[in-house]
Parts: sequence; C-alpha cells; structure tokens
Amino acid sequence: MPTKVLLVEDSPIALELIKRLLTDSAEVEIVGTAQNGREALDLIPKVNPDVICSDLHMAPIDGLELTKQVMAKFPRPILVISNFVRENDTKHIFGLLQAGAVDIFPKPASSDYTDYARVQHRLIAKIKMLSQVTVKARTQSSELRSDRSGNLVGVASPLENRSSALRAIAIGASTGGPQAIHKIITSLPADFPIPIICAQHIGDGFLTGLITWLKEDSQLQVKIAQMGETPAPKTVYFAPERAHLEFDARGKFIYSNFTTATGTCPSIDTLFQAVARTYGSASASILLTGSGTDGVVGTEAIQAAGGTTIAQDEHGCLIFEMSKSAIASGWVKHVLGLSEIAPFLIDKSEY
Repeated sequence: MPTKVLLVEDSPIALELIKRLLTDSAEVEIVGTAQNGREALDLIPKVNPDVICSDLHMAPIDGLELTKQVMAKFPRPILVISNFVRENDTKHIFGLLQAGAVDIFPKPASSDYTDYARVQHRLIAKIKMLSQVTVKARTQSSELRSDRSGNLVGVASPLENRSSALRAIAIGASTGGPQAIHKIITSLPADFPIPIICAQHIGDGFLTGLITWLKEDSQLQVKIAQMGETPAPKTVYFAPERAHLEFDARGKFIYSNFTTATGTCPSIDTLFQAVARTYGSASASILLTGSGTDGVVGTEAIQAAGGTTIAQDEHGCLIFEMSKSAIASGWVKHVLGLSEIAPFLIDKSEY
C-alpha cells in the first residue's frame, strides 16, 4: 500500500512543486493538503495520514505549534520541508525536532528541474522511511538534561582522580541524530577534556543551522572541523557537507572527496576508521539512531584498535537499524540508553 501523506504548505508554488514530485510515484499517496496548521489539524482525523510534511512559516498556526499539537493529540511522523530564509529559522526549525518532528528536508526550488529525479528519489525515500517510524505522544521529559550554570541535572559528579586514556570521541548519526547529539553534548560540562568529532547525515544546507542550534544550548564549543586544525578539548567538531573527514599523519583534519562510490556523505565509517588509525586504543566511537549500516565497519575498526565502542539502545532510537546492525556485528562493547551516554563519557574522562 502507498504511504499516505498530508502536505502542509502556504506557498502555492512550493506546494505545487512538492505535489509534482510525489504524484509521479506509486509509493506515495497525497491524501490531503492544508495551507496552515489549523487546516491540517482539522484534516488529520479525516484523512489519517501516515506522514505529515510541513513547512515552518504559516499563519495562524505555524509548523512548530502544529508539531506540538500533533504530538499531543495524534502522534505520527512529521517531516519538515523548509529552508533557512530568516534570521531566527535555525532555532525554530531545530525547535521542531525538539517538539517531536522526525527529520528535515530542503524545500525544492523552481530551479531544480535539472535535478528533478534526484530530489524526487530522496524525498520519496525519506517519506517511506519515516512511515516506518513509531512516534509516541509527547509528555514532560524526564530525561537527562543540563542547566546553563554548568551543573548537570540528574548526573553524579565525575569521580575525582579518575584515570582514562581516551583522547578522542567519534559520534555517528543519521535520522534522529540532531536530537540525540543535542541530548549528549548539552549534558557535558564546559571543561569536558576530550574532543568530540561527529559525522551527521543531514540534508544539504542544514549543517550550519544545526551547529548554531547546538551552540546555543551547549557549554562546549561547536564548529565545523577546518582543514589543518588539530582536535582540541572542550570542542565538538562536525564533518563538513559533501566531504568526508579524516586526519593526516600529524593528526590534523583533512577532507576527502565524496563520490557515489563512497556512499553516504559524510561517511561515519570513514570518520571512525580515521579516528581508529590516529588515536588507536585512546579512541571511542558512539553510533546513534539512523537507517542503513554506515558506522558498522568503523565500529569494527575502533574495536580492533582497542578503543571503546558504544551503540544507542533500541528504546531511544527513532530508527534502530544503524545501531542494531553494529550491535549484531559483535563489535559493540556498550549498549546504552541516550540518557546514559553523557554520564558514561564523564566517568571515562580524565579530570
């Protein structure tokens, strides 16, 4: 059966473009369209969509309020289809993910005709994947969080004189990753002594916004890794868009080119393998939520080097496929809930 989709978009041009991308496929059925959140909330009980695709800026009910009400009344996967066009869009769009939206996708532009097939394939694949995600009604979160004073809420202080050989932590994530990474790094103290290096699968154009969002809430520095830079403590680095992140012989960041043969970009496997080569037994890898198997080979490399390997457990994953594959491979030492990862890292850190 085709995936039933409700489109929520106040721009007639954007709505027509999205409809055109989806109506050519037998895998997706558009069961309704709405110009704003109010119309969408009226339609949802009538058309019962499997996935909701929503813009951010609408009136009288925008995408954020729509997401909050959907997650409270009739939870189901929401894909945000939008672009950063205003100064505050970063906070608002990633606020949608915190409110319960599952993923984001760049809004197709009228100039995308030459790239029509690629955009169509990616959008339909994303919708089909999200239709398999089970979401629950949102209640007040009791998960691990950090306050802005630097004190960890619900986390014991790190043990004094704790010895650790860890010198680098690599994180890999796909769908649901921004929310999971946000949870981890905002729960770490400002003096966390180990550099964290991330490879996050995210739509083109959204990486800068993700970093801005994380910087607002984290006590650590958050940035895109720069060529020739050496990873430093108290800092979270991200692989750039459209390139893989590795190290040269001196342990400085280098980019390697993306090709169709190298698969998903940035590659989690490539990052994990590079960290294993550079830091050996002083490395750690964390594989979070997402689809596919990227990160499994890299987890093996970290384990073979004598490093620490962690995978997120099924309960907290929006999509368990990536983490599940790594666990099944036998190369994962620690399977942890999302709220357990930050305390684990603190316990392993050297203060």
